Amino acid sequence: MTPRDPISHLPTHQVINMPPHMGDQDLWGNDRALRHWASHMGGAGHAGHFAHVGHLTGLDETFEKANQANRHGPELRAFDRYGMRINAVEFHPAYHDLMHLAISNKVHNFAWHNEDNAGHVGQSVLTYMFSQPEGGVMCPMAMTYSVVPSLRMAPYLAEEWMPRLLSTQYDRRDIPAAEKTGAMIGMFMTEKQGGSDVRANSTVARPIGDGYLLTGHKFFCSAPMCDAFLVLANTEVMGISCFLVPRWRPDGTRNTLFIQRMKDKLGNHSNASTEMEFQDTYGVMVGEEGRGIRTIIEMVTGNRLYCAMSSAGIMRQALVQALHHTSHRSAFQKRLIQQPLMQNVLADMAVEVEAALALGLRVAQAMDRMDDPAEAALARIGTAVAKYWNTKRCPSLVVEALECHGGPGYVEESIMPRLYREAPLNSIWEGSGNVMGLDVLRAMGREAEAIPAVMAELEKARGNHPNLDRAIDDLRDELADPEGLEARMRMVTEMMALTLQAALLTRHGDSPVADAFCASRLAPRYRGAFGTLPKGLDLDAIISRALPG
Repeated sequence: MTPRDPISHLPTHQVINMPPHMGDQDLWGNDRALRHWASHMGGAGHAGHFAHVGHLTGLDETFEKANQANRHGPELRAFDRYGMRINAVEFHPAYHDLMHLAISNKVHNFAWHNEDNAGHVGQSVLTYMFSQPEGGVMCPMAMTYSVVPSLRMAPYLAEEWMPRLLSTQYDRRDIPAAEKTGAMIGMFMTEKQGGSDVRANSTVARPIGDGYLLTGHKFFCSAPMCDAFLVLANTEVMGISCFLVPRWRPDGTRNTLFIQRMKDKLGNHSNASTEMEFQDTYGVMVGEEGRGIRTIIEMVTGNRLYCAMSSAGIMRQALVQALHHTSHRSAFQKRLIQQPLMQNVLADMAVEVEAALALGLRVAQAMDRMDDPAEAALARIGTAVAKYWNTKRCPSLVVEALECHGGPGYVEESIMPRLYREAPLNSIWEGSGNVMGLDVLRAMGREAEAIPAVMAELEKARGNHPNLDRAIDDLRDELADPEGLEARMRMVTEMMALTLQAALLTRHGDSPVADAFCASRLAPRYRGAFGTLPKGLDLDAIISRALPG
């Protein structure tokens, strides 16, 4: 018996008014908003690949493998059967199947195969779709995608590693990277005493021959089975520098990466996160000595775009689950989706999902246009803005979608608890909310084009809605007041995100969605709770646009 053929008659009663098994989804073909915004941002030429990946990623089999990989998480295997230290992590077979699915479809490197053809937009679309069934596998995907700009600061390393990173072969073997058919790269920055303040890192690096030996402790080391890692460490003279640390040394011996323990995390259970001890661990410098933060921030930027798009994808899947449940469940003589207050909730969530998608893809589009100074400035400040706001809205929306299910959404047989546990992660990874606000402030100070680029983007939408016009003026007034600006940066960042989203929706989006966004998010009385859209909006049209199919 399969979920497609359940027994609906029990000895005591007949099961009625329960939603059927959802089955296969089409994460591309059944998402009108995604198809619209991907095309608008320049990704129309990749529609065939998106359709292929959306079909495979949406299969019921893929969702079940994600379930299995999270229920049967990775296990630390520090030693082999002979007592030799190997510092390995073992994964459930479903995890490896998902890794193969992602890598074979360029979820880790699409941008670098299409650098002159909406590569970052395409990368973001794949992130949005693959994050819906599974977040843990996406960690090594995101880091491998994001590492390329940093790696290119050391051309000789890029020449060696880029062919491995551009491979679409998943090679799970724990052997030297030179012997593998494909490779992945991760990142270890955080230490216990510093957290986001990486200038407080105490790991040291001393030169030896053609490289360095690193000694210290890293507190959060995710995806430790990657083939190499970017690591921050202090040199004696110049301070914090960036190093590429391989799992295997050039002489073919294991590098001294000592996994101390696995993190028992709230969610993201399929992904191994560890604490790592370095003791004379071999590495080679990337970028300039003493400029390690500048070097690795290029990787961080890509990871922040990933966080924004991953959160949008999680929100989309939560909405899809809520739409499915309410379309098949009845109460008070009506389907739930026909109940006026439930319609308000569903439409409000649909507006949020599309706004998050549009904002993330606009930033990706700017990253594809870095030869334009205004677009480059928008990309640099926009990654922090989109990362801040999308990841902040994700947990609230997932909770609301879970509530649409009632009790059945709170049990582990549903995907909702897994989405709920995954939802807060992206707001923490690569900088919490305060860090994002401060990064927006730094971009304002260091990038002369940053605020002009944002305001120019907004002015293109002036006159589209009175609430948007007022919000643009309010943002301009806030930016003109320097007193206590640092303490106001969460508010300012939120204002930037909302006005950018409204500008995109009113200029290029669906009119009912744009009207609802401006009438709610930009209204004086808006408090952020879902299901509070004002009267006079076309909720049926918004829900119809969001429904799969």
